[in-house]
Amino acid sequence: MSDLIFDVPEPRNEPIKGYREGSLEKKKLKAELKKMAAEQVEIPVVIGGQEIRTGDLGDCVMPHDHKHVLGRYHKAGPKEVKQAVKAAMKAKKEWAATPFEHRAAVMLKAAELLAGRYRMILNSATMLGQSKNAFQAEIDSACELIDFWRFNPYYARMIMAEQPQSAPGMWNMVEQRPLDGFVFAVTPFNFTSIAGNLPTAPALMGNTVVWKPASSAVFSAYYLMQIFKEAGLPDGVINFVPGSGGQVGNPVLASRDLAGIHFTGSTAVFQGMWRQVGGNIHNYACYPRIVGETGGKDFVFAHPSADVDALVTALIRGAFEYQGQKCSAASRAYIPKSLWKEVKQKLLAGIESIRMGDVTDFRTFMGAVIDRGAFDTIKGYIDRAKSRAARGKARVIAGGGCDDSKGYFIEPTVIQATDPHYESMVQEIFGPVLTIHVYEDKDLLKTLRLCDTSAAYALTGAIFGQDRGALIRMQSELRGTAGNFYINDKPTGAVVGQQPFGGSRASGTNDKAGSYLNLVRWVSPRTIKETFDPPRAYPYPYMSHR
Repeated sequence: MSDLIFDVPEPRNEPIKGYREGSLEKKKLKAELKKMAAEQVEIPVVIGGQEIRTGDLGDCVMPHDHKHVLGRYHKAGPKEVKQAVKAAMKAKKEWAATPFEHRAAVMLKAAELLAGRYRMILNSATMLGQSKNAFQAEIDSACELIDFWRFNPYYARMIMAEQPQSAPGMWNMVEQRPLDGFVFAVTPFNFTSIAGNLPTAPALMGNTVVWKPASSAVFSAYYLMQIFKEAGLPDGVINFVPGSGGQVGNPVLASRDLAGIHFTGSTAVFQGMWRQVGGNIHNYACYPRIVGETGGKDFVFAHPSADVDALVTALIRGAFEYQGQKCSAASRAYIPKSLWKEVKQKLLAGIESIRMGDVTDFRTFMGAVIDRGAFDTIKGYIDRAKSRAARGKARVIAGGGCDDSKGYFIEPTVIQATDPHYESMVQEIFGPVLTIHVYEDKDLLKTLRLCDTSAAYALTGAIFGQDRGALIRMQSELRGTAGNFYINDKPTGAVVGQQPFGGSRASGTNDKAGSYLNLVRWVSPRTIKETFDPPRAYPYPYMSHR
């Protein structure tokens, strides 16, 4: 054992590659896209380092060309889950005993691998399997995930360095131990960076993990497992169990050894998991830590003093980048009547110019939504807004077209709602649909309070204005509405180390991925006191006869 007292390298955010015409990175990415699109991979369950082929297969398809199969994955069931839990518990002791600097080194090595020869592989997998354009993939599956793997060790070192005071004659210490069991990581389709962070953040802190990726993002998740292995992560530390929510989730949540849940996904699924944990609480060996980032009904609120060009740009980028499938996407907006005519004109003109289609065409701004279920749900909101029942409450003023003949394509859509409680103003849609409510300028305060109370979520939000006094008032009135709050910027694009991410209310536990606040949830502190010259008789001085 080394006596080294170490520092983790100070992290810097990974620079974003531009993929400009003629650039080397653009040539490399196009070549990798062509190569991966021409192949079909078989993806096994991976437990304790062993590949398992169950024969129960699911397809990995391109959302923008849903007849094109990229690979087939073997689904885990209760039998494989039991094996995964056993493997995680078997690997736990040795991994927990691995010196922190070596656990950190695995993450730092993974970051370097991704910044180098895995960059185009993971970006291509994300583009093809999740229908992200080149820029959206670059900021997600490359830059943000590299940042997680560089910043997390730095924050973990800060947690371990924080120590208590010691009185004369003694030495007090706090040791950060892993949790008393395994962590269940459940990751979403929309961010490969989240899929990479949710299992590795607890692992960095000494935990072992059972990982269920989203069924619609198994393709990119498989390449993450390859990075983990090459980075030196020992077998059994992260066990890969793709499959249906019930077939995987139910047996995991029934396990006595469940110590924590690291989740990103829908509010309904998270609440269901929490109910299961509550129902099983008497069976667990410890009280599981539950960390979740869930839904959002994220807003843009404009003051009459707002810069219209900046506002419109934020609405288009915030609502329609990655087809609105970001938990932070701008989904509702409040625009003052005095600005509406100009905002509407420029917004509709901007939307008209958006190019939608195959993401391997680098001119594309929008790809397809992720799958059939998403397509049908989003189309349902649009159809209802077009229906007779919506008259007087809402109407579609841009887009609204839906075509699933080749891919799951939905046009960027704007609904204008006269009723501020209309369903698309208050319910999460998770697609390229922006609903706008136009308010009277004199009703600014009333509308701010409406924004605060009309949706159940509190994830992200943005305000626009040039009047500083108004911005102060708006920020104060909307204090509880968003865990990530933006002034004169779109409500998306949080950067690791700059805007730690998470929300409250129905949006999650607000444990802030990309900061020490998340990592501290994956350790169980032990206080240690050593007394150098302990007392040798029990009586205290006050007990003397005199």
